Amino acid sequence: MAEKEGEGADNDLISRYIVSNRENEAEKQTSAMEELKYRGKKREGRHGDTWDPFQLNPVGAEKEHKRICFRIAQYLVAVIVGLAVLASAVVAKGSLLVLSTLSSPSSLRTPREKQFYMLMLVFCLVCPNFLVFLKSLWRCAFKSFVRPNMKTMGFICMVECLVSLGTSVLVLVVMPQFDVLTNLFISGGVCIVSAILQIIFRLQTEKWKILFPVCSLILTIFGYCLLGFDYFVRVSTYVDNQSADCFIYIGIGILSSLLVSICWWENPLQATNRLQDTLSELEGFRDFVFVISSILRIIVIGAVYLFYHVLIQKSIVWSDFNLNNDEWELLQTGLVLFFLQAFCSAACHWFGVVACKIHSVRMSFALPVCCTGPTVLLLGLILFLTQSQKLEGAEKGSIIDFCESLASLSHKNTTPVVLLELTRSICRTSLNSYYLQWPFSMLAVEGVCMWSGFVTCTYYVWKIKVQRIERTSQLFVRRLYESAFIDLSLLLNTKMKVARARNQESHDDIQNCVIYLCATMWHETYDEMLKILTSMFRMDRYRGDPKEEHTNSFDFECHIYVDDAFMTDEDTGKRLVNSYVNDLIHVVTEVYRVFTNKEPDDVSIIEAPYGGRLMFVMPEGNMLYVHLKDKAQIRNKKRWSQVMYMYYLLGWKGYIVKNPQKIKRQNNPCRASLVSMDGESYLLPQYDNDNKRKFISDDNTYILALDGDTDFQPKAVILLVDRLRMYENVGAACGRIHPTGMGPMVWYQKFEYAVGHWLQKTAEHVFGSVLCSPGCFSLFRGSALMDDNVLKRYTTTASQAAEYVQYDQGEDRWLCTLLLQQGWRVEYNAASDAYTNSPQEFKEFYNQRRRWGPSTLANTLDLLHSGAETVKRNSSISRLYILYQMFTVGSSILGPASVTLMIAGAFQFVFQLSGTISIIIASIPPVFYIIVCFIAKANTQITIAGIMSVLYAFLMTASFFSIIGDMVVQGTFLTPTGLFLVSMAIMYFVTAVLHPEEFGMIIYGLMYFICIPSGYLLLTIYSLVNMDNVSWGTRESNKGGGQAKKNQSILCDKNCRLCCWDMKIQISQETENLMLQQITAHTAQQVVPNTTKEITQEPASVDKPEDEIKNPKETAVKLAEKPPINKLRRKGSDTASTSSDNSFETRSISSSVSHKDLNKNNFMIDAQEEVEDLPVSDWVLPVKQEFLKKLTYANMKRNLQEQIRYTLRNRDYDEVCDELVLMLTDTLNRELNGVGPEDILIQSQLEELQYALTEQARHILKTSRLERLERRVKIAIEKTLTAPQVQKLDENEKDFWSKLIERYLRPIENPKSHMEEVTRELKSLRNKAVFLYFIVNVLWVVATFFLQAIGNDVISIKIPKYYPNGTESGEYLKVEPLSLMFLLSFAVLLIIQFLAMLYHRVYTLIHVVSYRGTEKDYKERDDEEEEDGFTLENHFSNGLVVTSDDL
Repeated sequence: MAEKEGEGADNDLISRYIVSNRENEAEKQTSAMEELKYRGKKREGRHGDTWDPFQLNPVGAEKEHKRICFRIAQYLVAVIVGLAVLASAVVAKGSLLVLSTLSSPSSLRTPREKQFYMLMLVFCLVCPNFLVFLKSLWRCAFKSFVRPNMKTMGFICMVECLVSLGTSVLVLVVMPQFDVLTNLFISGGVCIVSAILQIIFRLQTEKWKILFPVCSLILTIFGYCLLGFDYFVRVSTYVDNQSADCFIYIGIGILSSLLVSICWWENPLQATNRLQDTLSELEGFRDFVFVISSILRIIVIGAVYLFYHVLIQKSIVWSDFNLNNDEWELLQTGLVLFFLQAFCSAACHWFGVVACKIHSVRMSFALPVCCTGPTVLLLGLILFLTQSQKLEGAEKGSIIDFCESLASLSHKNTTPVVLLELTRSICRTSLNSYYLQWPFSMLAVEGVCMWSGFVTCTYYVWKIKVQRIERTSQLFVRRLYESAFIDLSLLLNTKMKVARARNQESHDDIQNCVIYLCATMWHETYDEMLKILTSMFRMDRYRGDPKEEHTNSFDFECHIYVDDAFMTDEDTGKRLVNSYVNDLIHVVTEVYRVFTNKEPDDVSIIEAPYGGRLMFVMPEGNMLYVHLKDKAQIRNKKRWSQVMYMYYLLGWKGYIVKNPQKIKRQNNPCRASLVSMDGESYLLPQYDNDNKRKFISDDNTYILALDGDTDFQPKAVILLVDRLRMYENVGAACGRIHPTGMGPMVWYQKFEYAVGHWLQKTAEHVFGSVLCSPGCFSLFRGSALMDDNVLKRYTTTASQAAEYVQYDQGEDRWLCTLLLQQGWRVEYNAASDAYTNSPQEFKEFYNQRRRWGPSTLANTLDLLHSGAETVKRNSSISRLYILYQMFTVGSSILGPASVTLMIAGAFQFVFQLSGTISIIIASIPPVFYIIVCFIAKANTQITIAGIMSVLYAFLMTASFFSIIGDMVVQGTFLTPTGLFLVSMAIMYFVTAVLHPEEFGMIIYGLMYFICIPSGYLLLTIYSLVNMDNVSWGTRESNKGGGQAKKNQSILCDKNCRLCCWDMKIQISQETENLMLQQITAHTAQQVVPNTTKEITQEPASVDKPEDEIKNPKETAVKLAEKPPINKLRRKGSDTASTSSDNSFETRSISSSVSHKDLNKNNFMIDAQEEVEDLPVSDWVLPVKQEFLKKLTYANMKRNLQEQIRYTLRNRDYDEVCDELVLMLTDTLNRELNGVGPEDILIQSQLEELQYALTEQARHILKTSRLERLERRVKIAIEKTLTAPQVQKLDENEKDFWSKLIERYLRPIENPKSHMEEVTRELKSLRNKAVFLYFIVNVLWVVATFFLQAIGNDVISIKIPKYYPNGTESGEYLKVEPLSLMFLLSFAVLLIIQFLAMLYHRVYTLIHVVSYRGTEKDYKERDDEEEEDGFTLENHFSNGLVVTSDDL
C-alpha cells in the first residue's frame, strides 16, 4: 500500500512537471503571437499610407531589459561574498583566540606545547607583513621605483614600528594572561585614536553626526573601566587564584591598544586638507616604504617575542624545538590553527575588497564584519553549552564543581583538547566565583561597550559611496591588514570620503566624460553599415537626452568617416557621392525609422575641404556626423582617417574650448549657437557637447575607435570607460572581439579569436600590458593620444620599407606600441563584447593575415628593442614581461618548424614510417610552397595554399585518430604526445567552462586543430614572402566607382529632353528627382499660405526652360530656397515683420510662423542671420533629394503621429494626445487629398499644411484647456515639415581643415622613381626576413633530424611508462631531448596563461556584477517642461548670456 502511495506521489510530481512545462510553452507561444500581432498591426497602419509598408528590423534594435537571471546572480554573488567575509573573519579571529588560550600560562598544556603555540602566534603576526613585503618588493623590482623622501619615510617607519610594538605586546604578552572572553572584547579598543581624530577635525558632513565618534570614545573608555573593575572583583574573590599582577597587564594592554590604534592615523587626515602634500608624496614611494617598514615590523615582533619570553619569562627552551618523527603529532593542532588564521585573514581582506567593488558595501562588507565579534561569541557559547558536558571526567554539577574537575583532565593533542582549554579559560571568569557571580555581567557589558564603540567609530562605512571597480587604494587607506584584528582592521582602514569643496579635485565622485564614437568605413556592405548604425542608435537611447544627467555621467557624439566616398560620373564629369554613400544614407534613414517610426528630423548637408559632411540629430538629441572623404582632396585609408578625427576632436575642439576668445562664434555664442523660441532659449545640439567640453579635462575625453561593421551594446562601452576612469595610467582599453559570419573560415577564426582572448590577451593584461588594442573596438584616452611622441609620431608618412610594414599594415598595433613606449597601459576587458565581420573567403583571410603577421612581428620587435627604456617609463612592463614576450616571439618564429615536425609525427603515426623519412617527407611541401610564393602570382599562391590546406586537414584528422589509437595500443595516455593532447583538451575545456556564454566555441576546436598547418605554416610562408605587397588586400571593391545613377544626371543629358514624362513615374513613386518636380510645379510656389485652394498635382509635361537644365548650380540654389517666412524682430516695444523670398537658414530648431501667429504672444527669435545664397557642389543636390523623401505624404503622416506622441509622452496627456493624433491625421488627409503617397510636397503645399495643422491643434488644445502645450505641439508640427538644410562650414573650422590637410593629410603623390626605390627596399626586407625565418626553422628541423638519425638508443631521455591506474609497466618511453624541451616549454607557457586567465576571470566577474548593480532601466519618462513665463534656460552653458541683439 505504501509503495502504491509512493508511486502515486511520483506520478503526481511527473504530471505537475509536464503541466508546468506545457504552461511555460504556452506562455512563450502567447508572447510570440502577441509580438507577431503587434508587428502586423504596425504594418497595417503603414500599409494604409503607402504601397511599400515593409521595413527592416535590425537585430538588437529592441530596448535592453534587465534579465532576471542576472539579478538573481547579482544577489547570489553578494550573499556568497558576504558569507565568505563573515566565515573567514570568524575563523581567523577564532583561531587567534584559540592559539592565545593554548599558549596561556594557565593552560593545562606542557611547556613544550605552550612555547610551540606561542611561536605559531608569532608566525600569525609575521605572515601579513611578509606578504606585503613580497608584493612591494615585486613592484619595486619589476614595476616602478621612486626615490623616497627620507624625512617622510622616517616618520612612516617610526609609526609602523610603534604599531608593530603595540600589536606584538598585546597579542604575545597581554592576551595569554587573560581569559578568552576578555581577549575577544579587549581588541575593540583599537579605535580610540581614530575617534579622537574624527572629533578634532570635525569630519562629519552633518554636525549632529559628531555624536558617533564621541559615543565611541566614551563607550571605549567605559569598557576599559569595566575591565579593570571586573579583574578587581576577581582578585578580591580569589577567582581561579587570580593574582594582583593582572592590573599591570591591563595597563599594558590599554597602552598597547593605543599604539595599535595609531595604525589608521592616515584615514582621518586624508579626509581633510591637512598633510595633503605629504600624503600625495607618500603615494609615489609607498611600495619602497612598505618594503622597509614590513622588515622593521617583523624585527619588532621578533624582538618582543625574544625579550619577553626569553629574557623575562625564560620560557623558551631551544632544544624543545627539535622534534622526532613520533612527536610531530603533538603539533598538528598548532599548525592547522596557524594556517587557518593566516589564510582566512588574507581571504577576509580580499573578500572585503570584492564586496566593496561589487557595490555591496552594507550587506556583504559592513554587516558581516560588524557581526564577526558577536558571531564568535555566539559560536563559543554554543560550543561551551553543548560540548562541555561531553568531556570525560568532568563533574556534571554546578559550574564551580565543573571548573574544578577540569584541572585533572589530560588528553592527547587533538580537537577535544581545544575544547578543554576553551572551557578552562571560561572558568577563569567570575562564573567560577564562590562568593559573587554577578560581576560576570560586567564582563558582558564590557563586551557590548567595546563592540558598540568600534561600530559607532566606523559609522561612515554604512553610508560610503563607491564606484564600479573602485581602485583598492580608493577603498582602503593602507595595503597592509592587521591579521590579529581583522574585523576592526577592515572597518577602520576603509577610506573616509568627505565632501570636498568644488575647487578641489576628488576621486570620490564619478567624473563627467565625453566619448567620441569614431567609425571608419571602407567599402562596407549595407548589412555591415546597419550594424554600426544600430549600435550608435542604441547608444543614443541608452544615454537619453544630453540635457539630462546620466547615472554613468557621460556625453557622446558619433562620427563616421567614409573613405573613398566620391566618384566622377563618366557622362557628365561631375564629382558625386558613390553607391556606398547612398547605401549609408538609406541605412541611417532606415535605422532612424526603426527606432522612432519616423524619418530623421534635423538633417544638415555641409561642404568641407575634405569632401562633405552630413549632420543628424539622433532621436534623443545626441549628434551623428558623417564625414565624406574625397580621396582627391585628402588621404584615404584607415590610419589617415584616425589622424583626421584625432586632430579634429582633440586638437581643434580642444583648442576652441580652451580659447573661446579667439573664435568669433565662441566669443559670442548667442549669435551662432543659441536659438530662442517662444520664450525659451536652446543651445543647438551640435554646440552642446563643445560647451560641456570646457569643463572636462583631456584625461576624461575618450575616443572609441570603431570599424564600419562593428556591432556592440552600450554596456560594452561603459565597461571600457570604467577601466579608463578608475586607472589614470590606462591609455587604452579593448574588449572581447567576436568574429561573425558563416563558413569554415569563420569557424576557424571563432576558436582562434576565443583562444587568443581567453589565454593570450588575459596573460598580457595580468603580467604586463596588452600589446594590441584592436581598431574595431577600442577606447582611447584623449590625454594619452595627445602625449609626446604619440599622435605627432602617428602622422609620420612611411618612406622606408620597414615603415610601410609597421605603420600602415597594422596601424592599431603601432598606435598601442607608441602608447606603451610613452608609459601608458593598455588593458583588456573580457565582458565588453563587440562583434565584427570576419573574412569568409580563404583569399580574403590570407590577405588580411598577410598584413597582420609582418606588422605584429615588426611592432613586437620594436617594443623589445626599446625594452630597457620602456621598462623605465612604463610601470606596467617589467623585465620579466619583456622576457615573456621574447619567449612568445621565439615560439612564433619556430612555428613553421614545429608544425613541420608535427606533420612528420603524423606521417610516422599514420604510415608507420621511420623518424628520418617522416621529417624529409614533411619538409617537402613547405619548401615547395616557398618556391611557389616566389615565382607565382598572389592569387595562384592562395589557390595552391587552399589545396594544400585541405590535404593537410585530412592528414591532421588521420593523425588525431592515430594518436588516440596509439594510446589504446600502449594501454596508457601517459606518453609525451598523449599527455600533451589530453592536458590540452582538459585545459581548453575548463577554460571554455569558465566562459559560459562562449562555451559553444569549443565545438570549433577540432576545426582549428586540423587547420593548424594552414594557419601556422602556409600562412606564415605566404605573409613573409609577400611582405613587399603593402596593399590593403581586403574590401578592394570597385562598387562605388561606377557610373552615377541615371536619375542623378538626366538633367544634364541633352538627349533626354523628351523623356521627362517618362521620368514622372520615378518622380511620383520613388521621389528620385525632386528637381524635375520642382520645375514642373514652379507656378505653385507663388501660392499664398492662407489660401484654401485645393492642392493638385501639376502635369509633368510642362516644358522646362533650356537654361535651367544647362545650369545645374543655379537650379540647386533654387531648390535650396526656403518659402516666404515671416520673421519677428523685437525692437523695444515694436514688432516688425519682414519676409524673404530667397532666404537660406541654418537652424536646428526652426519655425515658420503663419499670419495668425502674429496675433499671439508666442514668437520665434532666430539667432542666426540670413545667409546669402551659396553655390553648392554637384554632390549636394542628389544627397538632399534622398532626405527630401521625408516630405512625402506617407512619411509625413507617420512622422506627425510619432512627433505628437513623443512631445506629449507624459501620461497625464494621453487623452489629448490621442485626440491630437486623430484630428491632425484627418486634417492631413483632407489637405493632401489629391497627393500620391510617394509624392514630395512643394513649399507652398507645406505652408498651407502647416497653417491648417497649427490651427487645428490650437483649437483642440483650447477646447481641452491645455493652451500651455500649444508651443510644444507647434514645434512638433514644424519639425515634421522641416526640410533638410544645406549649411556653410564655419570659416574658422574651414581654415583648420585646410591647414590640417596641407600639413598632414594631402594626398600622397610619390614619383615613380621613389616608388621603385621603395619596392626594391621592400623586396630586400622581404628577403632578409624570409632568410632569417628559413635559417632558424631549418636549424631546428635539422637538429631534430640528426637526433632521429643517431637513434633513440644513443641520445634519448628514458621516461618510465605508467598505466592509468598508477602502476609502473616496467617499460620505458624514449624521447629526444630537443622535442621534450620544446614540449615542456610550450606546456609551461600554456600553464602560465591558464593561471592568468583564472585571475582575470575573477576580476571580470567582479566588474560584471558591479555593473549589473547600476545598470540602466529603460522607463517611460513623465517629465514636463516649465511652460509659464518668459524663461531663458541654457543647460550646461555656465555663463552663456543672451544679448539685446539676439532679442
